[in-house]
Amino acid sequence: MKGDRVEIVVDAGDTTRTYEVVASRAGRRVETAVRRGVVEVSEVTRSGSIVRTARFMANRVLALVEQPVPVEAPGDRRPLREDPQT
Repeated sequence: MKGDRVEIVVDAGDTTRTYEVVASRAGRRVETAVRRGVVEVSEVTRSGSIVRTARFMANRVLALVEQPVPVEAPGDRRPLREDPQT
């Protein structure tokens, strides 16, 4: 879903680096996989085609944070801005 994101925090020796993979268009999602000591984070289309992939050595990854887009219930709509006259 557009807006899904995964943050990856990697040990870069004397400091840490943060990378982000985001589903940039409607219908895309972000998938993670750990295979043979490598962490792969991919942006995938509806049909399953991989758009882009970020790969990191698993022993260097400190944190992998998945942040899905919050889904609102139909009755939970709130105004974007409160009316100052009320």
